[in-house]
Amino acid sequence: MKGAPKELELTLGLDEPDDPESLRRRAARALGTSSESFGAVLPLKRSIDARRGRVVFHWLVGLGAERGALGEPLPRQGLGAPQVVVVGDGPAGLFCAYQLARCGIAAHVVDRGKTVQPRRHDLAALNKAGRVDADSNYCFGEGGAGTYSDGKLYTRAHKRGPVRDVIETLALHGAPEAILVDARPHIGSNKLPRVISSMRERLIAAGVPFSFGTKVVDLLIERGRVRGVLTAAGQTLRADHVVLATGHSARDVFELLVQKGIPIEPKGFALGVRIEHPQSLVNRIQYGAHADHPRLPNAAYRVARTVDERGVFSFCMCPGGWIVPASTEAGGLVVNGMSLSRRDSPHANSGLVVQIEPADWERAGFSGPLGGVALQRAVEAASWQAGGGALVAPAMRASDLIAGRGSSDVPDSSYLPGLAAGDLREVLAASGLPLAERLRAALRAFERAMPGYGSREAVLVATESRTSAPLQVLRDRERLDSPACEGLYPTGEGAGWAGGIVSAALDGMRVAGAIAARLGASLPAA
Repeated sequence: MKGAPKELELTLGLDEPDDPESLRRRAARALGTSSESFGAVLPLKRSIDARRGRVVFHWLVGLGAERGALGEPLPRQGLGAPQVVVVGDGPAGLFCAYQLARCGIAAHVVDRGKTVQPRRHDLAALNKAGRVDADSNYCFGEGGAGTYSDGKLYTRAHKRGPVRDVIETLALHGAPEAILVDARPHIGSNKLPRVISSMRERLIAAGVPFSFGTKVVDLLIERGRVRGVLTAAGQTLRADHVVLATGHSARDVFELLVQKGIPIEPKGFALGVRIEHPQSLVNRIQYGAHADHPRLPNAAYRVARTVDERGVFSFCMCPGGWIVPASTEAGGLVVNGMSLSRRDSPHANSGLVVQIEPADWERAGFSGPLGGVALQRAVEAASWQAGGGALVAPAMRASDLIAGRGSSDVPDSSYLPGLAAGDLREVLAASGLPLAERLRAALRAFERAMPGYGSREAVLVATESRTSAPLQVLRDRERLDSPACEGLYPTGEGAGWAGGIVSAALDGMRVAGAIAARLGASLPAA
């Protein structure tokens, strides 16, 4: 239709059909024309709006549009000998290698952990026996920390690069096509492992080697330039370009960088607890009278409050999910959240964390570029001791923290190693900061705004401490490598340059572009 818009926003009630033909008729009515006048309707984005006591679906549709091919393909021919070593196979490292392959550049990807299938056995040992494998856990292994923690793809990092390219690449490798449309896309911990391994298989077919169970213990540096890496097995991997994509929990790598004189700066991060509710309670809070409607998914939420000039906010909210042990070191207890694609657990959990700045931990006695790491370790050790070992987590009712007392019992929880009722104020005090007091003040406010949020049904579980790296590995603004070591590229969450799957993937792709430019290569035409 001449003069018709290319895109159109539609609002549908809970009981209005949303199949392609119904959307097409609805678009025609909105434009005052016949549905034949503009051809197909392509769903572009879908979101739920539960504000002001009503629940509706917002759709953005393309008129007369068809969905194109998913992502940029890899070259079919071999890429030759690797010119780059990528350390870490999380989203930053994996997408860096993928982008390099698009440019015709092979990288050798190494990771200290295991591939997704054998990694499952180590996760089972974490949950059932409280046994921590320092190199294979919820943080380390193929796909990084995101593989078994829900696979959320929502990001605000649209200015950092081609978000759509990341989403389409994941869909190309088996992620549900709903991620192409949902405003808050999510894959699920049951489906994301296969997507990650599919990307690896495609890269291997293009000539990119992978080495798992390969821990890098040293950087080979000559006259201010990286020349490769040394592994724990004594293997030397030579390369003039090394990408460090080791994740937010690779503390041994942080220590190595300090030893090597690689510039690092402390960076703010957040620390607190996981809060878990019955999912039915969260649904009632968010959807009201519509909580049981069959077309509504389990509800999510986001809360935030400023207390004493520091933010207290929800983080990594998992509707219909589980709390899992995310420890990477003996004697330290860390928890995280995950959910499957259906999000059908009877529990909902989220990080509930307090922002901490470098000046805060300096005043608390944690100094130096790794002061934030030392603070994390102190609270994680206190949590381990309070739980009594074997990854049993200390916990308390949210209502008891609001009332200023410990808990003698706690509600049922999704956390498989089990909970020990107690007083998390003592655990959080190991930080030397008023974290519990700030959480308490914020919970009071959240309870007023969302009655039931801070009730006896809500349980707080310690400790959520790995929200991001408490440091940033510095890099040149244009070249993206370290100002003290040419050819060494810090990237992703572990280097303090990203947060979450998509932003880490984008940062890895950006680093790949910088390497390609230095090697005289370029991306294939779209």
